[in-house]
Amino acid sequence: MSRAISEIPATTAAPEFCAGIQYFGATWADYAEHAAKAVIGEDATAVADPADARAVYQTLLGADALRYLTLQVCGAKASGHPGGFASSAEAYASLVMLGHTNIVTEVGHHAPGFYSAMFLDTSLEAMGIHTVQQLRERFREKHGLLGHLSGAIPGILAPAGPLGQGQHFAMAGALLHPGTLFPFTLGDGGMGEPYILSAMMHFNTAYPRVTNFLPTLIWNGYSQEHHSMVSTMRDDEMIAYWRGHGFKEVVLVDAKTFDDSGQQGAYVDSTRFSLQQRLAFTAAVLQGMDRAAKSALSGTLTCFIVKQLKGAGVHALGAKSHNLYPADTLDKQHIIEGLQRRAMPPQAWSIVRDNFRRAGGGPAVKTSVTEKVLELAPLGKLPATDYALGDKAVPSTAMGVLVAEVGKRDPRYLVTNADGNEASGMKNINDALKIRHPTADELYNQTPTGQVYEPLNEDACAGLAAGLALFGSRALWLSYESFAINGWPIIQTVTQAMAELRRKTPSIVCMFTAGALEQGRNGWTHQRPEIENYFAAMMRNGNVYPLFPVDANMIQAAFEWGTNSYNKGVVIIASKSPLPVYTTLVQGQEAVECGAVTLYESTGGTRGTVVLAVTGDMVLLPVFEAKTQLEQAGYSVRIVAVVNPRRLYRPTDVAWSTVSEPDHQFMDDVHFNALFDGDALLAVSGGPSASLEPVLLRTRAPRRDVVCWQRGETTATPTEIMAFNGITAEGMLARVQGLMGRS
Repeated sequence: MSRAISEIPATTAAPEFCAGIQYFGATWADYAEHAAKAVIGEDATAVADPADARAVYQTLLGADALRYLTLQVCGAKASGHPGGFASSAEAYASLVMLGHTNIVTEVGHHAPGFYSAMFLDTSLEAMGIHTVQQLRERFREKHGLLGHLSGAIPGILAPAGPLGQGQHFAMAGALLHPGTLFPFTLGDGGMGEPYILSAMMHFNTAYPRVTNFLPTLIWNGYSQEHHSMVSTMRDDEMIAYWRGHGFKEVVLVDAKTFDDSGQQGAYVDSTRFSLQQRLAFTAAVLQGMDRAAKSALSGTLTCFIVKQLKGAGVHALGAKSHNLYPADTLDKQHIIEGLQRRAMPPQAWSIVRDNFRRAGGGPAVKTSVTEKVLELAPLGKLPATDYALGDKAVPSTAMGVLVAEVGKRDPRYLVTNADGNEASGMKNINDALKIRHPTADELYNQTPTGQVYEPLNEDACAGLAAGLALFGSRALWLSYESFAINGWPIIQTVTQAMAELRRKTPSIVCMFTAGALEQGRNGWTHQRPEIENYFAAMMRNGNVYPLFPVDANMIQAAFEWGTNSYNKGVVIIASKSPLPVYTTLVQGQEAVECGAVTLYESTGGTRGTVVLAVTGDMVLLPVFEAKTQLEQAGYSVRIVAVVNPRRLYRPTDVAWSTVSEPDHQFMDDVHFNALFDGDALLAVSGGPSASLEPVLLRTRAPRRDVVCWQRGETTATPTEIMAFNGITAEGMLARVQGLMGRS
């Protein structure tokens, strides 16, 4: 589709927001008839009729505006990913024109396209971006528009980076906001990521009436650097694939059907069609999207698929369009030609902006569901059980009582678990809240209305819980510590997003049971506490808190603290075995708040004071045995439980001041030294050592060492697995004697 191109200065009659657009094009045929004014009126939120020729024409204008901006902002930095979004432009523009603007994506590489949409609807003015020039300048810059999506950007609902996560945000939004459509785009390159379709299938089985999310597959034949693995599928095979995962309505629009330019291959670039056929293709997308949206909103599990060559309408095609490199600058001929092909007259830009800022009821920064705080049910004080000192109680079971109470007080509260609560000593959660399942069965605590969500993969568990928390609701992910790594990436994504959000949202709370020390007979498959190093590394982010309660009283304090916190990632590590109670409820609360607590202290030793700094609960069994042997050897001993190590860092160690809802509470030197000063310090963990880093960084003890997890093995008892890892009283005594023998 050829037309005259002109490069005009910003001082012409072009709207002010167009300052920075390098090229303007000639007016399209029939412009006066179809684009005299915006088809979405001042008091409207969407096009009145998707079959209206004006609506189709202006949807295509919107698609080309998105393509132009996407390529120009990427070219401004010779960086970014224009190709994938370019093949989605008609689909995205159709959603906007239909008034469905709560759009999520699992494709972080579509970021420049989403930013372009937020610029067109004026959302980015909230961060001082008023012109295309400013859009160009702040793309991929600090305090600007980061290379992959973040909820910190006005109007953007959720982050996108790692593939396979977008559906979780869309399903969470659908669950929390009935009647609102949550489309999410995914690419065929990422469609093979684990669990995307199976996660939606499980969700639909559990919540058959919650169909107001709309997966929108951008089937363009390529992933990042090669053909996608589904590129050889026929249209009917792709439809069957989705139907096989429970989708009753599959709307597929294939650009090849409209091609009048003689392109070869199954995937074609619609921007090379004649204007008449471009409009015919756009009409099919707009009307197909309308059909899909209405289907999803009326109770049918639906997906929409647009099949169009990757890079349609930008500087290159296929995987070669995916990424810009340092040589792909705005003064290079292939970039210039790409921009000129998409150039539009100034009045067209005004039409597009009017439509986009009116669609959905206003700019996304004002209308997206995540732009305001979701009202929460009040919890009040939870009914904690005060276990007597010296008694034995199961920490996970004690926490389960409070989880059940939160679920009763907050009907939206959701608990997710892949391996089952009963296996973690938390059957009381199932008894109270019930497993959500289409088969009602009292024996298994199953009911179609339950608040316990149990898909058999950790990604789906973590994903829905994290999505709900990010979108403003309370949720809890329960897992075996061993398997949590399979769901943790989306928790990492969400906690980072929470650190950047411009609003308060409940923290995502996780609790991991069945730690390495409890799982001897299962062998190393169930002995993988190394994930604790992951949490420990994330403490420095500023809003991640691994908690190590020592008993049934303290775990209640940890859970209540996490549940009542905001914009944090809270991870509780605890056992499902009966263990001694070392602290009162009050002591537990103080330990969680302050970071650590003394569990035991002796005096009178003639050979010096030994501090045992400990993370964990079951590991305290050999620690107290070591205490006895150390005292017999002439040492004074202080056992300090490291409960909330994030609070034990120095303020300069943590990026606390850069996050939303900042927490600047750190233990001061006076209190820290009172806990950890001694002649020797032995840091002990039932897991890896990284959670003890704050103690090792700050301690003034002249001698220090670490006893911690090494690796798993099949054993008959926890004692045996601890011995295999050198976590024994005798081993600790030997370490201390070695330390104290040094000069």
